[in-house]
Amino acid sequence: MFCFSFWWLLAFSGSTFAYIEIPGAYLAAIRQDRADDQSAGEYNYDEQGDDWTGTCQTGVNQTPIDLIFDDSKIVSIPRLRFYNYDQALQTPLVITNNGHTANMVIPLTRDGQRASINGSLLPGDFEAQSVHFHWGSPNSAGSEHAINFERYDVEMHIVHKNKIYDTIGEATLHPDGLAVLGVMFRAVRRQSSQHYGLNKIFNQLPRIEQYKSNATITGRLTVGQLLGNIVTGEFFTYNGSLTTPDCAEAVTWTVFPDVLNYPRRQIAKLWNLKDSRKNPLINNYRSLQDTNGRVVYYRAI
Repeated sequence: MFCFSFWWLLAFSGSTFAYIEIPGAYLAAIRQDRADDQSAGEYNYDEQGDDWTGTCQTGVNQTPIDLIFDDSKIVSIPRLRFYNYDQALQTPLVITNNGHTANMVIPLTRDGQRASINGSLLPGDFEAQSVHFHWGSPNSAGSEHAINFERYDVEMHIVHKNKIYDTIGEATLHPDGLAVLGVMFRAVRRQSSQHYGLNKIFNQLPRIEQYKSNATITGRLTVGQLLGNIVTGEFFTYNGSLTTPDCAEAVTWTVFPDVLNYPRRQIAKLWNLKDSRKNPLINNYRSLQDTNGRVVYYRAI
């Protein structure tokens, strides 16, 4: 169970304990994120989402899809603009195993601002809310989108909310409510990584193997560091949905074709997480959906 207070208890080796103070506003955001997740009800990936009901079954603008360069509309799209992506976030941060993914709510920056994006074909200004991951198994790739018929080992989603809406829940009720950045990871054999921000998250994964467990991340971290060294000037963008129940069709998607190489030994930590049934949390991706005539745009550099 989550039992948050203004102080977070950390256990170290032996009988040594320490308390880390977490701002009340961030705790409230974590609670709200947990409530939003629980509002979707119980679901799993046993059938890759094909057994989900409601909009997940009846929607016509569903995600993920296969992003195919030759089928995309290549037009002159404004660049995606990033604000406060290079500013350090307030710490400590909290990463949680919610039974479906490893999820981290994104707080304000240390100077009290929100990391945000606009530009491209985004219908407004969108503030970063959380980051989570979808993955496969030791024997299967697990990205949600495919790019030119290929799935990758991991797909990271950085979720943003339109500033005109107060909550994620409210935003999901509107087609301009959310914007999500999708970043692909390729597992490579190298042992070390210079992707500092991602390392800080992945190094904590062994502490959240159990359902509802959580860990804190301290030190300096920016949202921009999560993007690693990918090229952000080239991307696919289209109108779609959340990839988890209730699959609300409220998302402007931006998916980068540039793939981030990341050590397999780090990615392997995801395969050890457990879901709410104490089963291995693997292959937590939804099956590909029909485009139903939607236009997918592509911005080339």
